[in-house]
Amino acid sequence: MRINQNIMAFNAYRNLSMTNGVLGKSLEKLSSGYRINRAADDASGLVISQGLRSQVSGLRQATRNAQDGVSVVQTAEGALTEVHSMLGRVRDLIVQAANTASSDSAARTAAQNEIAQLRSEIDRIAQTTSFGTQVLLNGSFGAQSAQTASTVIVGAGGTAVGASTSVTFELVLDAGLTGSISVVVTLTSATYVTAASFESHLQTVISTAIGSAQVTVNVVDLGNGAWTTELSRLSSATGSKVQIVNVGTGVGTAITAVSGTLSNPSGGVFQVGSNVTSTNQIQVAITDMRIASGTQADFTSLSGIDVTDTTSHTVAQTRIDTAIAAVSTLRGQLGAAQNRFETTIANLQTATENLAGSESRIRDTDMALEMVTFTRHQIMLQAGTAMLAQANAAPQSVLRLLQ
Repeated sequence: MRINQNIMAFNAYRNLSMTNGVLGKSLEKLSSGYRINRAADDASGLVISQGLRSQVSGLRQATRNAQDGVSVVQTAEGALTEVHSMLGRVRDLIVQAANTASSDSAARTAAQNEIAQLRSEIDRIAQTTSFGTQVLLNGSFGAQSAQTASTVIVGAGGTAVGASTSVTFELVLDAGLTGSISVVVTLTSATYVTAASFESHLQTVISTAIGSAQVTVNVVDLGNGAWTTELSRLSSATGSKVQIVNVGTGVGTAITAVSGTLSNPSGGVFQVGSNVTSTNQIQVAITDMRIASGTQADFTSLSGIDVTDTTSHTVAQTRIDTAIAAVSTLRGQLGAAQNRFETTIANLQTATENLAGSESRIRDTDMALEMVTFTRHQIMLQAGTAMLAQANAAPQSVLRLLQ
């Protein structure tokens, strides 16, 4: 028997210390709810868990971004509802003024005064409708199309294209950019009496030349013997252009050499994914709705409506119908965007739920299993404490040899 070295006590102390350490970690897991509280608990599990945690956090923010997108679209579409109503009232006034058999000049003047007020209100709505500091309806929200515009002076018999033979011009898209397109467009010899007939023909030949509908043609009758011809192309590429060059002879004033560049290419972008890439973004563009100082002929042409002139009622109706159709198209686009945002939100919420579940299985504590472990080590701690006391008391038996 030895009293200088109590090996039994050392052994009991060592086991008790190990049990105490394990019990402390078990208490930490139970109190925090996490199986991994430090990298030493599970190094590889921590790496995977942190990656999933970052992704889940990003998806939750993306969900909020998409919900903001719904709010923006609803704000713009709500304003357009009132614009639609006012345009309908303008049309009613035009039809009323055209009834010259029962309306005199005073009645037409009163109708014109109301039309002027309605136009001013449409302009005010376009200038002030906003989401936070973002104005939505003045053409500053979202990438506006690269656009060319030229005015056509129309004679009494319409506009002539190619007095005797076909004429050509060169249409260039995105000059200087990768994937730029240059095609020769041929206009057949013809005389177009209405803006709509010229628009239809020009749209067909351009789409055929390009092989797709990348360019939209819009021809609006401005009245007083003038049309405006617009070519527009919406793109997300900074520096995107649409140009008309090398115009052949005989085309008259129907087509002129002009160029337009995409404006505000980075606007109207909603980040709807956890990673900042173009595939995780939705772009929304809202047309310029202004009449007095706008850029879209569908709406700026409304400034020329004058129902006091009894010879202009047909042109006035055409203009207002074009504007109503443009607002309807825009509202349809916004409605489709809202549906897309809502689908995106549902998908993001599903992905968030599944990824959060995966991260939980790696990092969170299984409380039932951990309680089993805790109870086991708690009992071992009590037993170890008792055995250490017994081991410390064992050398006292040497005293009996001294009696």
